[in-house]
Amino acid sequence: MKIRNILMLASVFALIQCSPKTTGKMADKATEATNKVVDNTWRSQTPSAGPARQINMGDFNVEELPNGLTLIVVENHKLPRVSYSLSLKNDQINEGDQAGLVSFAGDLMGRGTKSMSKAEIDAAMDYLGASFSTFGSGMFGSSLTKHQGKLLEVMSDVLMNPLFPKEEFDKILKQNLSGIEQSKSDPNSMAGNVSAAVNFGKNHPYGEINTSETYNNITLTDCKKYVKDYFKPNNAYLTIVGDITLEEAKANASKYFGAWEKGSVPTVSHEMPEGPTEPRVCFTNKDGAVQSVIRITYPVDNKPGNKDIVKTSVMNNILGGGIFSGRLMQNLREDKAYTYGARSNVSSDNLVSTFNASASVRTEVTDSSIVQFLYEMERLTREPVDAKDLQLVKNSMGGSFARSLESPQTLARFARNIHRYKLTTDYYETYLKRLDAVTIADVQNAALKYIKPNKANIVVVGSKDDVAEKLLKFDGDGVIEYFDNFGNKMELNASVIPADINGAVVVNDYISALGGIAKLESLKTLEMHMSMSVMGQSMKVDQFYKKPSSYYLKIGNAQMTMQEIKFDGTTASMSGMGGSESGTEGPVYDQAKSQSNMFDQLGYSSPGYALDVKSIEDVNGESCYKVLVTKPDGDKVTEFYSIKSSLLMKTVENQEGPGGQSVSISTEYSDYKEVDGIPFPHKVKTLGAMPMPIEMTLDGVKLNPIIEDSLFKG
Repeated sequence: MKIRNILMLASVFALIQCSPKTTGKMADKATEATNKVVDNTWRSQTPSAGPARQINMGDFNVEELPNGLTLIVVENHKLPRVSYSLSLKNDQINEGDQAGLVSFAGDLMGRGTKSMSKAEIDAAMDYLGASFSTFGSGMFGSSLTKHQGKLLEVMSDVLMNPLFPKEEFDKILKQNLSGIEQSKSDPNSMAGNVSAAVNFGKNHPYGEINTSETYNNITLTDCKKYVKDYFKPNNAYLTIVGDITLEEAKANASKYFGAWEKGSVPTVSHEMPEGPTEPRVCFTNKDGAVQSVIRITYPVDNKPGNKDIVKTSVMNNILGGGIFSGRLMQNLREDKAYTYGARSNVSSDNLVSTFNASASVRTEVTDSSIVQFLYEMERLTREPVDAKDLQLVKNSMGGSFARSLESPQTLARFARNIHRYKLTTDYYETYLKRLDAVTIADVQNAALKYIKPNKANIVVVGSKDDVAEKLLKFDGDGVIEYFDNFGNKMELNASVIPADINGAVVVNDYISALGGIAKLESLKTLEMHMSMSVMGQSMKVDQFYKKPSSYYLKIGNAQMTMQEIKFDGTTASMSGMGGSESGTEGPVYDQAKSQSNMFDQLGYSSPGYALDVKSIEDVNGESCYKVLVTKPDGDKVTEFYSIKSSLLMKTVENQEGPGGQSVSISTEYSDYKEVDGIPFPHKVKTLGAMPMPIEMTLDGVKLNPIIEDSLFKG
């Protein structure tokens, strides 16, 4: 704040210091300039494009070491840096019920050797100012040229003497399991999983989905075996880019990787997946979602070096590539205001590529957005593009390509691709010329070949109750297919709600399962204590209730209070890390009042409440009645009650999040245990409130304890 104020004062001071004499001269010059007749017609004319620039990647050589390691060297002496990229030649393997194995093994490989711990490796890289990482298909290191010997000592040690520490494996497993929990509430992760499953199938490596089950199937032995089977010099490229000569590169490769022993490598091969023959709507439900994630996608054959690849890239950029002027962006964002962004992509892959067009749109315009997606896709196949639009895209792509050459990883990939896919040696150096040569007809021909609005998987993640039925018109056979968060097909229409079941019945059964109205109304006070972990910090959650409507909440630990809410039925106050606020109305008051009920369901029979049983759905393996509760003020919450036990298993509601945006909060209840005849959930998990799930454990409950009124006063 001080810096901003000083800058503002300095600006004002500079203006004040302009003397009348000076400002007078400035005014005279401005008047003189105004009176002159200036020819500005050039401003309305688009400059003509200059000739395509010549790209020089540097000298490029390929050698093979006696142990079979393929050495690729790209000399670039502009900066005193050099990078070493080791990459495996084999295609991605099938991981089956151990999806995630390759990633685990690659990560674990770099976490310690027989002579260095992970901490020592990290310290060595920090000292050198170097970067180093390992992954399932290789490793990468970069440093100043003068430090490359030290870097290579570490790289070769990791490659040939990995220790695979058990404690590091456990850390990787824990981190990835946390990521799975986070992905359960992320609609983009759900859409990605379903898209992979329907595009490639579960038998193709690109269609295998990582889950907590597949992660738990991975063992330390499996990781060791993968590295042993595939990390062989005759199955690898070593690409060296930077301030180094061919002779120096060969000497370093022999010195640090020459002792790496060759061996047989398992054969990997996959069939090309077949795309849909008609439009196919694939839906994943996210209760309470205020937005739908849309992905229109299907597999395509677009291998590196494909003669159409530049034309296809230009075509895609016109449709919805990286520039803001893409048709999808202009239509769905600028014209219709359906979304913040809509884009498309045609990938390039040696096994199988994909077309993707995607956006997150408001729930109420989901079907309208799909209409516009399909319209723009179809329009590109039947109408020639405008010459100005074509030139704008080519200019943008040319600039992006030139900037990409600043990265040694990009140069390494280009050199490796030339050798691996048998491209011409000047393939990338002539890229700009081939880009400049793309015509209007080329774009339309590429669209006819790769844009298939009538043969696409239309993947949608959103609120089933609000959206699904509206999408029937897009499906070729008129039947929507439903998938869970991880791409597994579901039969949501199999269960029929019994005729004698309605919302009031379900809620009354729940109240009975808690002990009945008389039992619950006999509670005058209630005290609950829970524990949780947030961002590595252990926290306590203390809640106190006192009828008719007093409530107290405290979240924190011995070192700090994150939040404290007090409500005596008239005045609410909130304090903590976000500041302090109190009053008899407003958001804090409304929040405190809504939380002051011991059991919300006791009030559902009051006037103004509406209870609607929407369907029968699964919650963590338990069949549940899904009940939409509409409150007198119009707010809604979706509640899931177990058909077997009648207990509440899950709630979903929308709350105001950062920036005023609506956030869908899902809370799951489990491990019910009775306390004086009333079952309480002892495990509570909340998704959507924070980037990571919040898991709480009920440590203690007291029924009808003595609680002083002073606790609830601010």
